[in-house]
Order: sequence, then C-alpha cells, then structure tokens
Amino acid sequence: MIGALAGAPLAVAAAPRAHAATGSPSEARATLWIAGDSTAAPKYADAAPETGWGMALPFFLGRRLTVSNHAVNGRSSKSFADEGRLDAVLAAIRPGDLLLVQFAHNDEKAEDPTRYTEPWTTYQEYLTRYVQGARARGARPVLLTPVERRRFDAGGNALPSHGEYPAAMRALAGREHVPLVDIQALSLALWQRLGVEETKRYFNWTATEQDNTHFNPPGAIAIARLVAEQLLAQGVLRPRETRRLDEEIPEEWITWPAA
Repeated sequence: MIGALAGAPLAVAAAPRAHAATGSPSEARATLWIAGDSTAAPKYADAAPETGWGMALPFFLGRRLTVSNHAVNGRSSKSFADEGRLDAVLAAIRPGDLLLVQFAHNDEKAEDPTRYTEPWTTYQEYLTRYVQGARARGARPVLLTPVERRRFDAGGNALPSHGEYPAAMRALAGREHVPLVDIQALSLALWQRLGVEETKRYFNWTATEQDNTHFNPPGAIAIARLVAEQLLAQGVLRPRETRRLDEEIPEEWITWPAA
C-alpha cells in the first residue's frame, strides 16, 4: 500500500485540510483529524482516480467542522507512530477535536517488522497510544475498524480479510470506552449487497489496474457516508454537524491536487 504519499512530510502544516463548507478556518468549531493508511489517505493527481475515503468526508459534515487528513499510504498503527506522525498530530490537536484512527491493512504484514503488529498485543498497545494521546489533550478519540477489501468466494459471498484485527479493536474500544465505528462490518455488508460485478465500480478498477483494496470516487464517497452516519448515530457528532447523508454526491466533487 506504499504509493504517492509514502514520503509525505511530518509537518502538520503540510497535511491536507478540507473545510466542510466555505468559510475561513477561524470559523471552524472543531477539527476531525484522520490517522490511517492508504484507504483513507488523500491522493495526488498522479494517483487519480484512486481516492481515500477521507477525501470525501467533508461532503457530509457541517460548515463549522474541518477535516485534517494525515492518513498516509503504507502505514500501520506502529509505523505511523514510530515515524513521529502521531506526535505531529498530537502537537496540533485541540480540546474538542476528534481523532479518527483506522489501521490494520499494513499491521497485517508479518514479513515487515517495521509495520507488523500482533492483533491482541502490539496492535492494541499502539492503538492505546492514539487513544491516550488524544484524551490527554482534551480531544476525543474514535476507533474505526479497517474497511474491507473486495473479496468474494465462488458463490458470490463477500469475504472478510482482516483476521483478528477488527475483533481486537472492538475489544479495546469496549475496554477503553472509546466510540467505535465498525467500518469493517458495514463495508463487508455493503459489498455483499452490491455483489461481485457492481463492487468493481467502487474500487480502483481501471483499464490498466484491478485494485481490490483502494477506492475510486464512488467507493470513497460510500465509505465516507458510512463513517459520517455512524459518528451521528453514536452521538459523536450532532445532527447539525452532518449533512447530505441521504443525498447523492457527484463524483466530480472529488479533486486531486497536483503533487
């Protein structure tokens, strides 16, 4: 999952910010910070049409919320923290902000000691650093299980691909009393409803690539909608802090900045 943003700078000022509506940054009531991997990360023009769901999240948020998307291609809960990226976010996060944390795709890579974590030990230990760091600064952590890949068996059944990582995150969220957005379960159910062929429209399938992990604009919009819906349902966001949850979002609203 290492790609165009693998070498993204650590400086918070360099991270893409997206305002949910027009207005100056000073008008924002709070910032939603995203720490995660390439499924959430912002993409540059040379990666289009690949789209992280964090790029679409502002379309569903009220005008006083800002998204600061620090997700980076190829990172795990361990490597994101070990590279100083978590420290950079925590240095800038403010009381009342949200820290959305989604990792596991790269934590699963047992062949890479710089990224691998074991679900019930080191994965939970690293996630706890995100939770405690946010809380120590008056911010609210939210854990997101990893979004599912496009995997089907011969009978057309959508298959889970993340092993015990989602269960380990659910257990940690319960133990630490952290809001949990179970995107793994929700996305798996969505892929099942859509089916083998229709899901190709949601992933980064192009004339030259058949990518069953990363999204194109429809997929990113669909997952961002699920995230916003769950943040509202769990009381993390209030009704006036969300919008367009039942509306179609035009694909052309997605834009990819130049590198």
